[in-house]
Amino acid sequence: MSGVWMFNKNGVMRLVENPYNQSSGDSSDSTSSGGSQQQRMRRKILVHLPTSEVVSSYGSLERILKGLGWERYYYGDNADHLLQFHKKTSIDLISLPRDFSKFNSIHMYDIVVKNPNVFHVRDM
Repeated sequence: MSGVWMFNKNGVMRLVENPYNQSSGDSSDSTSSGGSQQQRMRRKILVHLPTSEVVSSYGSLERILKGLGWERYYYGDNADHLLQFHKKTSIDLISLPRDFSKFNSIHMYDIVVKNPNVFHVRDM
């Protein structure tokens, strides 16, 4: 994950992956620039680095996470609309939408941060 975290005018922080590609105008308003909107629309993929496998389903992700010591977590108020994983050796919890079509870069980066040097998010 490389880039620069920038604040919009309304105080919301966003990641600008390559700030040098943006115009020299006000970089806090990304909706006015067609290039920035196109950059945000690029699809991301989650890659398991040891095998170079692209995670294309929750089945493959769950298999990899189980191999890393993660277990399914079935408790809590969100159990019916979230898939959750936890590790007994940490306080970390990975929460994912039950519908894989709603799995996005935010969820991918959460997995990357909690599993250093195992996963990587790439542009498709």
